[in-house]
Amino acid sequence: MKCDVLTLFPDIFTAYLNESIIKRARAKNLLDVKLYNIRDFSSDPHRTVDDYPFGGGAGMVLKPEPIFRAMDLLNEDGMQRKVILLTPQGRPFNQASAEDYSKEKKRFVFICGRYEGIDERVKTLVDEEVSIGDYVLTGGELAALVIIDAVTRLIPGVLGDERSIEDESFSWGLLDYPHYTRPREFRGLSVPHVLLSGNHKEIEYWRRKQALKKTVKVRPDIIKKMELTELDKKILSEIDAYDEDA
Repeated sequence: MKCDVLTLFPDIFTAYLNESIIKRARAKNLLDVKLYNIRDFSSDPHRTVDDYPFGGGAGMVLKPEPIFRAMDLLNEDGMQRKVILLTPQGRPFNQASAEDYSKEKKRFVFICGRYEGIDERVKTLVDEEVSIGDYVLTGGELAALVIIDAVTRLIPGVLGDERSIEDESFSWGLLDYPHYTRPREFRGLSVPHVLLSGNHKEIEYWRRKQALKKTVKVRPDIIKKMELTELDKKILSEIDAYDEDA
């Protein structure tokens, strides 16, 4: 994954990009992130990047000029880019989005807004507006990091065991099943016997049932959108919380 990030606070990214899986991905050249401070593209001595909104209203609006100048600089190399504006009004980002982005050949540009909003004319530069949830953040930096993280871990070679991707929540359409490790018993809490049985068929059945059970309880909307297999229907009939007509 290759991306440029336009932000007023590049230091927000520094710590996260230098830890754990993301750090290793960068070391392997599987992830390339370049940070650009929007203030560096302001034309006045005070490095002004915001102004009062026309028509009045609360808060300040991020000015168009610095962002246009930043994009002019990025486009000098002639590289194809997919420009994403992080905004609560954007298309919801989900696992399917992450999978699509992981196959993208273009270089990403993430524009991180701040203040009350961003000048509407900036959107003429944008290919896609994206939101990570129905809530408002102080700025787009955390949203950009969420997307970078979610996409990077799908890139072959980033994770030590590629099966980790297949088993994660949402990768198979459901929330994840419970996980256990040593010790077998801890403070009166035991590992389910089926996981110790060595019977892989029974283990897979148990895991599917637990994933369906969790999804029914926490995210029933996901179940309604799924194409259920006959096995899924059988398992759901055993789950008391599931109401097919709900």
